[in-house]
Amino acid sequence: MDTPLAVRARGITKCFGEVVALDGIDLDVARGRIHGLVGPNGAGKTTLLGLLLGLAVADGGTVEILGSPVGRALTAPDGVAGFVDGPGLYPSLTARQNLAALAALRGQDPRTPAVDDVLAQVGLTDVADDRTRGFSLGMRQRLGLAAALLTRPSLLVLDEPANGLDPAGKRHVHGVLTRLAADGTAVVLSSHRMDDLEALCSEVTILATGRVVFSGPLSKLAAENRELDYRLLTSDPPAARRLAAGAAGIRVVEDAVEWRGTEALVVRAPVPALDELVALLVREGVAVRELAPVVSPLEAAFLALTEQPQEAGR
Repeated sequence: MDTPLAVRARGITKCFGEVVALDGIDLDVARGRIHGLVGPNGAGKTTLLGLLLGLAVADGGTVEILGSPVGRALTAPDGVAGFVDGPGLYPSLTARQNLAALAALRGQDPRTPAVDDVLAQVGLTDVADDRTRGFSLGMRQRLGLAAALLTRPSLLVLDEPANGLDPAGKRHVHGVLTRLAADGTAVVLSSHRMDDLEALCSEVTILATGRVVFSGPLSKLAAENRELDYRLLTSDPPAARRLAAGAAGIRVVEDAVEWRGTEALVVRAPVPALDELVALLVREGVAVRELAPVVSPLEAAFLALTEQPQEAGR
């Protein structure tokens, strides 16, 4: 049975004067999934996120969010929350006061326990009574996420949520997003951090000059990306080098590379040939201690698919 869609967009166009920001965009986002949005500056990511949040309307095409068609009014669809270009905060108020004010604007009791709950979820309990003017970029991003969580959204839309996060902040944010998806919330997030996207997302859409150049599971992206360079650490580097040099579909790019105090081999291969190489090494008694892409499949695909002059909207 197919997973119900939180977002279904077909043929979306958006122009700013003579600049075409989105040019016939199709997008499917399933409920309970984290969907990454990737693209160089000017690809149209912010424009697309704004459409999902009701901050702009499309010039053409159709959008359904949480099963309902999106009209031409500038209004946030029910069940949708998030931010673009960073969250808006009152710098003279504390973190708790910011959230209480937001709850009051939405008709909730500002003393609702939900305020403390979302602060705890994003790891800001210890600074709940500090004024936000002193917050770092990462703390402001986490507070923006907490503000979005107040509404218990069915679709969460986030623009660069990992900006400025330290390791603890990243752990909190990743944990929150993973739990939300497990509970059925759809998450759309844009980021230039390929490691975050690969850790979180089951699917990605890559934009270039306002058009979709790839959309689908990360596993499909890796398969379609053909050859990648892989770093190979083994128990016997000379034997690994000899076996790799004679294996079909394998090209030794670099040998005797220093990596974390030991000798590594860099090979270029498609995934099937790499699988055969690993099986060959094991048969010959060579232990494989580490095998990883030098550049991740997502980053490699991003570079391959978007290396062209960018002229589209922001």
